[in-house]
Amino acid sequence: MILNELKVGDRGKIAKFLGGQPDYRRHLLMLGATPGATFEVVRVAPMGDPIEIRVRGSMVSVRKGEAEIVEVEKL
Repeated sequence: MILNELKVGDRGKIAKFLGGQPDYRRHLLMLGATPGATFEVVRVAPMGDPIEIRVRGSMVSVRKGEAEIVEVEKL
């Protein structure tokens, strides 16, 4: 399952990153969005962009296109 398929209130665990730019993956890792981290979808803006998640106590906004590289397991 891909991050942008989840709805507000859904919880999940980051499984892995499916490609993407190394700088963007590094940015997510620095924000605590690491494989194995659990998160909750807090808000999805109109048109699905951006998606806001709470991960490791931080709020992280992810653009729809960037969310497509984040494979997750729904909890």
